Amino acid sequence: MLIFESQREARVRTLRLLLAFGVAVLLLVVLVNAALALAWGLTWSFWVPGAGYPHYFFEVNTAVTLLFVLGGWWLETSRLSRGGRVLAEQMGARLAQSSDFAEQRFANIVDEMAISSGMKRPVAMVLARDEGINAFAAGWDEEDAVVAVTSGALEHLSREELQGLVAHEFSHIREGDTRLNMRLVGMVFGLEMLFRMGQDLAEPDIREHRTLATLLGLALMGAGWLGWMTGHALQAAVSRQREFLADARSVQWTRSRDGIGGVLRKVMSQQNEGVQSRRIGSMVQHMLLVGTEEGRMAHWFDSHPSLEERVRRIYGRRMAPLPLNQA
Repeated sequence: MLIFESQREARVRTLRLLLAFGVAVLLLVVLVNAALALAWGLTWSFWVPGAGYPHYFFEVNTAVTLLFVLGGWWLETSRLSRGGRVLAEQMGARLAQSSDFAEQRFANIVDEMAISSGMKRPVAMVLARDEGINAFAAGWDEEDAVVAVTSGALEHLSREELQGLVAHEFSHIREGDTRLNMRLVGMVFGLEMLFRMGQDLAEPDIREHRTLATLLGLALMGAGWLGWMTGHALQAAVSRQREFLADARSVQWTRSRDGIGGVLRKVMSQQNEGVQSRRIGSMVQHMLLVGTEEGRMAHWFDSHPSLEERVRRIYGRRMAPLPLNQA
């Protein structure tokens, strides 16, 4: 019964995401048309009596906008259709090596968790040369799922904490979060396409001259900013509550609050010391255990709850950061 309920919930969340994406695309089309109409008017029709917009001006703008947004979504989703390992490699992960003790310990924990949860074993991967404590899961389903951790997690976490971290990522796979996240990667890519197009148009030519294309590019960047904000807002809406659930599942499956709780408290210590995971593209922030983007805008659209709130929910009270050398 719980499996069927989880599947229904996943379908509802997917439908809501698609509806939100559709509304965002419509708003983006309206804003692009308004921005380009203003740019055209400032450069031509406002100053020339009787001048208007070219034939099919708004129709072409709408078609191009849909081509970039929906086409970008389709292209990115198609590229990721080969599975979670493709995305993990894009993010810099590689297969865990049996010749390395810490990586083999991690692979063993993945095996143990797969057996205890009754799930198919995901591929164990490592983000090497990343001192920050972090992890993610990716994949369309259990058949092509990946669980990846940073080298910092392997170095600083005890076995109990690493179990809690792996259980957290297994929860994302079991609850269908990874499939939703893969869809979201394609959507965010599509929504940001117009902003990137505007950046290209706004660049000066080889002689460092700026032309009419510069003004059009700035207009597209302004309109495309909505796509950037919408993409991050969708990430936040999808991810925040799912992180709380995955933390709770980790405690349930490992029967220990000090597993995932210790992980988050050690991340707090790293952040206090100024140590963070290397920055990973904005399109995949919602997939990480802990977000890596910085700045005020990133904070406003953070796809994760605060570490303090997550720790408080796990322990029922505030807890201090945990020293990295404490096993």
